[in-house]
Amino acid sequence: MSFLTVLPLAVVMVAGTKVVVAVFLASSDRPRAASLGFLLGGGLVVAAGVSASWLLTRLVGGVAADAGAVAGRVDRGPAIDLVVLVLLLILAVVVWLRRHRAGQPRWLGDLGHVGPARAARLCALLFVVTPSDDLTMAAVGASVARHDLPWWDLLPFVLVTVVLLALPLLAVLLLGRRATRLLTRMRTWAEGHSWVVDEVLIGFFALLTVVDLVRSG
Repeated sequence: MSFLTVLPLAVVMVAGTKVVVAVFLASSDRPRAASLGFLLGGGLVVAAGVSASWLLTRLVGGVAADAGAVAGRVDRGPAIDLVVLVLLLILAVVVWLRRHRAGQPRWLGDLGHVGPARAARLCALLFVVTPSDDLTMAAVGASVARHDLPWWDLLPFVLVTVVLLALPLLAVLLLGRRATRLLTRMRTWAEGHSWVVDEVLIGFFALLTVVDLVRSG
């Protein structure tokens, strides 16, 4: 398993409200400044989240390995796989339960004049208070650590997450006024159907985790 395997979960991170907010910011009176602040806040929180999960898994795994060595056996991989699998199952349930909550939050109407600082705080808050994002960051960090991959293998996941959030801004920069129709379609899709894609990607990653668990059994 390589770090490339966790990249599809970046879609789970940005789907729903965050895509809608990114579209609104790209259509605001300060699209570049507000969107860049939004991306900075999101990138920092996601980097911190997956790093904390990676570090915690390494620390706990190291303690378990030391204890196993004393007992004559070292096999922390399956235990971490089980934890990741449980996190993914909980994530799938959370996404399913929240599938009808998609839509346009009332506070989106205030985003037309948002500055970069407020946009950064808003994105950070959205990631922190969204249970599915917390579970995704925990699963990604734990999975990368379980396969003994270095910390910097988390960076592509963070980068892909930020790039996906940047798509509305890129559309405005590249297409100008013609981006309006595209952004409207992106917002409509995110409000109604993103949970389906989330479930498919979660299921795919869960299947890979089960394969790792079987191989190590």
